[in-house]
Amino acid sequence: MSTLQRVALGSQGLQVPAEGLGCMGMSPINGAAIYGAADKAESIATIHRALELGVNLLDTADLYGPLLNEQLVGRAIAGRRPDVILATKFGFEVDDQRQEWTGRLNGRPEYLRHCIDRSLRNLGTDYIDLYYLHRIDPQVPVEETVGAMSRLVDEGKVRYLGLSEAPADALRRAHAVHPITALQTEYSLFDRTVEEAGILAAARELGIGFVAYSPLGRGFLSGDIKTPDDFAADDFRRHFPRYQGENFYKNLELVRKLEALAADKGVTAAQLALAWVLTQGVVAIPGTKRRKYLEQNVAAAGIALSAPELAELDAIMPVGSAAGAAYPTGM
Repeated sequence: MSTLQRVALGSQGLQVPAEGLGCMGMSPINGAAIYGAADKAESIATIHRALELGVNLLDTADLYGPLLNEQLVGRAIAGRRPDVILATKFGFEVDDQRQEWTGRLNGRPEYLRHCIDRSLRNLGTDYIDLYYLHRIDPQVPVEETVGAMSRLVDEGKVRYLGLSEAPADALRRAHAVHPITALQTEYSLFDRTVEEAGILAAARELGIGFVAYSPLGRGFLSGDIKTPDDFAADDFRRHFPRYQGENFYKNLELVRKLEALAADKGVTAAQLALAWVLTQGVVAIPGTKRRKYLEQNVAAAGIALSAPELAELDAIMPVGSAAGAAYPTGM
């Protein structure tokens, strides 16, 4: 049985486990592997194991694959829909025929209509529990997009609304149109931008739940990556400034300090990093496509961190300590 605590996500009544499962790595994006190649059978087995452990918040998006990830999740949950809290996203424009991201954002209401129906088909369901705007389209006021999303709630196609990677001002504007249940943004010891920019504080002020993706710093905080050559040739992390050149080795020094503290505590670096995120009072969705890592992640929820340990982690990786930009120019 899982010992995962269940928590309120936002102020509208959605209850979720403190830890969900990020499914992105189970599929490529525009042909590029996400954290290495995935095996469909093992990915589906990982989703099934997650449900056994009480990790029933599954996070996907139409971008992943594109479209293939939703289809995989749909196959995995067939016959088990009532057991799942299903989150997916739209906003990166996907060419259906080529199954490719076009390189554009699209938050227009008419595109939203196309996306929700496509996601429902791919996932084999008639409703989405939590539907996110994946990124705000700078050409469309967020109020217009969220207003159109709210009509999906009225129609019963969606239960709760969320935003992903939204700044504080946009979050406030969206929330004034329709209650936003969750904000999903990258957050880890390695990336604390949401603290620096006041985004986490704004979400808390508004009663909006916070979902931390990449709580292990895109896998870097696991300590498994020792050199840039440890990334597979098609691994998309090769293109991120944070994992290139001098930045890579500066960041590796931070990870080595984390590993030393984890060893003293008798846990892995990944578990310690994840425990820190959960201690911040947010929901984490570590991504994995293998059962053994899923089980290690779930075990991290049982790790208690003392005030001195939290202070030491803060000293090892203070706000702004990671070297290099989180994304390449243009993303």
